[in-house]
Formats: sequence, structure tokens, C-alpha cells
Amino acid sequence: MMSRIAPVLFALFLFLSPALAATPQPKQQPAATQGVNVPILLYHRFGPTVADGMTIKTSVFEEHLKYLRDNGYKVIPLRQLVDYYLKKGPAPGPKSVVIVEDDAHKTVYSDMLPLAKKYNVPVTVFVYPSAISNAKYAMTWDQLRELKKTGLFDFQSHTFWHPNFKKDRKKMAPAEFEKSVDTQLTKSKARIEKELGVKVDMLAWPFGIYDDYLLKKAAAAGYVSTFTIERHHAGAADTVAKLPRYLLINADQGKAFAQILAGTAPQRNVVY
Repeated sequence: MMSRIAPVLFALFLFLSPALAATPQPKQQPAATQGVNVPILLYHRFGPTVADGMTIKTSVFEEHLKYLRDNGYKVIPLRQLVDYYLKKGPAPGPKSVVIVEDDAHKTVYSDMLPLAKKYNVPVTVFVYPSAISNAKYAMTWDQLRELKKTGLFDFQSHTFWHPNFKKDRKKMAPAEFEKSVDTQLTKSKARIEKELGVKVDMLAWPFGIYDDYLLKKAAAAGYVSTFTIERHHAGAADTVAKLPRYLLINADQGKAFAQILAGTAPQRNVVY
């Protein structure tokens, strides 16, 4: 009996072999679409005490840097992440983190700079030029140039004077609002490029306010990427046109900071 079945099975195998060989195999995921999961950590100002909701103790900032170093995280330049989204570079490695600062507060020079140098981490500062060398709370252009010389700092736009576009739209006529938006986007970019000799093509939205109209305006003004304050990692579902950032406060330390890095931090309302 078995002697009669064996030839039949062998023939069946020969018949099915070409079909099995032709079965499409799962394709390897292209590098450009492989998973990316990078938290962008946003700071504003530092100091020995918590002067306001946007101040983080300098000691807490150092705790953040120590935690990143001791737990195998790598702080990468923001440009590296943006280049990935633009398909100009590879996906950031596992446990990559980006550090940015909004407003160019004077404590970036006094408090953040020494620690950035100590831990050798890159930082992108989003500048609104009207305050620089003008407002008491802001850095000077010379101080920004000192930061640039370290090779650790990049400078990008935060509009020209940090407007609230939502309020401006309500109180301005459409043509006036459009002109104001154009001024905020182009004047900031031109001034930073002139003063610091850097390429400005990234924009952080003041107060995290943006919409489709503003996104189109930013693209027309030459920005390849803009940034919100939506609290999640930059991932595959995000686009380079509006990348999320975690706005950090002083309470984001210890377990809370670890949860942010792990992507398990609870959502919260951000009050500027």
C-alpha cells in the first residue's frame, strides 16, 4: 500500500513546488518608512528656583541630562531628525532624543550652555529676534554667537515677536492678518540668518498655535518643518510639517521624566 502512495505524494510535491517558490515573500520595510519614535524635549528657562510655570530648576535639567546619559539615550541634533523625515538621512537610532529651547532666554547662556558643554549635547534654540539684544530677559546677539562657536547650538525661528495668531486673526482684517503673518515668518528668518550666518528653515509655533492656513504660509516662506507642543513622540504617523514636542515643566522629573521618554506620560493641558 505504502509503495503505491509514495509515488503519488512525490508527484504532488513536484507539481506544487513551482507555486510555492513563486509565493511572494514579505518585503523588508524600506528604510524611509521604518519606525521612528523620538521625543523632542522643549525647555524655556532655568534658574535656582521655580520663578514661573515655564522655569525648570537648573539642577533638574542636569538630572535630565544625567538620566539620558546613564540610561543609554543619545541626544541627536534636531536637524538629523528633520533630515530623516525629508528622506535626506537615515532613521535615528533607538533611544534617540532631541533637545530644543524656545525664546532664547538669558538663562540659556548662563545655565543651559555650561551643562550642554559638560554633557556634550546638541541643542536647537528657537529665536524671536525682536527680543534679542533688546528685552532684559533675552540673550544678546553676541551671546548667541558664543553659543554657535561651541558647535553644539543651532538657531531657528520662533517668528519675529512671538504673536498670538489666534487673537490676531480675530482682531485684524483678513488682508492685515495675512501681512502680519508674512512679516512674522519672513522677517524672523532673514534676521537670524543675517546675524548668525545659519540656515533658518524650521519654525516653532508661538503658543503652539497653527492651522492649515499657517502651515501653508510657513511652507511658502521657506520653512521645511514646523513644531507644535503636542505631547507625544515624533513617529511614523507624524509629518515634517508639524512635529510634536513635550513642553517640560519643573514637575517633569524622576518617574515623570522617565514616562515621557518611554512615551507613557499622561496628557495634560499646557498653560503658557
